[in-house]
Amino acid sequence: MKNVIIISSDYTGHGHKSISEALQEQFCIHEDVCLNIIDGFELGGNMWIKVGKSYGMVTRNAKEIWKLAWKISKRNQTFIHEFTELTIRENFIKLLRKLKPDLILSVHPVFNTPIINILKEYKVNIPFATFVADLVSISPMWADSRADCIICPTEEAKQRCIGFGVPEHKLEVIGFPVRSRFTQHVSQNMSHNDYTLDRPLECLIMSGGEGSGDMNNVAKILLDNFNCNIRIIAGRNESLKDKLEKTISQQYPGRVEVYGYVTNIQDYMLKSDIAFTRGSPNVMMEAVACNVPLIITGALPGQEQENPDFAVNNNLGIYCDDLSSLAAVVSGLLADNAKRLNEIKQAQREYFDHAAAGKIVDHVLSLIKNEVFIYPSELRRKKKFLTLKLQSRKSS
Repeated sequence: MKNVIIISSDYTGHGHKSISEALQEQFCIHEDVCLNIIDGFELGGNMWIKVGKSYGMVTRNAKEIWKLAWKISKRNQTFIHEFTELTIRENFIKLLRKLKPDLILSVHPVFNTPIINILKEYKVNIPFATFVADLVSISPMWADSRADCIICPTEEAKQRCIGFGVPEHKLEVIGFPVRSRFTQHVSQNMSHNDYTLDRPLECLIMSGGEGSGDMNNVAKILLDNFNCNIRIIAGRNESLKDKLEKTISQQYPGRVEVYGYVTNIQDYMLKSDIAFTRGSPNVMMEAVACNVPLIITGALPGQEQENPDFAVNNNLGIYCDDLSSLAAVVSGLLADNAKRLNEIKQAQREYFDHAAAGKIVDHVLSLIKNEVFIYPSELRRKKKFLTLKLQSRKSS
């Protein structure tokens, strides 16, 4: 058996978890692979778990704090790496001894360098691969050139890695992995037909698993100006769901459906003619996989800030961060029997590789070496050394 570990995250949005699940489906096709998905934040104990769980609250209610955290992470990588290595070291070594992996694949940037540091220190030469979970605006923490391979979802992400000093031969552009339920309509030959004006426009409004954004105003603009039906996915944001049910659902009876967190988002996408969302990479790519044109109404500062332009440049959707222009944007898409809307649908079909998840798994499995690794039999602690180093950095 080949033992594989994925280092992921359960709480920092749903993107890392979605990617892990998409890859897990493909790993499970290989009967000789034993897969373990590990929440990297749990390796750091209660403090790190609280940090991970705070993501939703911060991104919903304090975007400026998130923007500041993004800037700090880009400027103070060494401190973050050393602190992370210090706090995950003991549990990670225990994990190595317990699971004896033949391959480690990381889909979260915080843990890449610390884990590579620990592996190098103990001379455990396990292949280590990274999948970059962002489309364009990537953190330099993704780009540790000591990784055996860094897999990029886009050419744009690859160029950023090269700019951060990663040799091109270590970079592979394979595409963005989505779970099979977002691609099964292709294998089942279920065509997503072009839209025509002889029926109401089916609109989906969402904003990632955390439910941020001004969904209420988006829905009102659409309902007041177009022959349409609206489905709103509020995600984990229960207060937003309750508010929408008490307001817009009752103001426009029979035309609005409001949902909380759902596990079958693909069904809502496949029923939709257009999706309104923020620039979350997973939401964007899942919608593209389902062949739903996007109108992106905003993006988190930091890793999402260039995603709207990415969608526009690849003709996958439209960027409209000013809601006063939203009615005009939708009218333009529907003009001439929805010509522009259907052009976007065609561009999505040509762009997206529905086999990307399988290709990523095949590539990382090819990195596994036919050798026996010697795992650390006892924990050689560096806590004192690293603590002194952190104190020295603070004082300087």
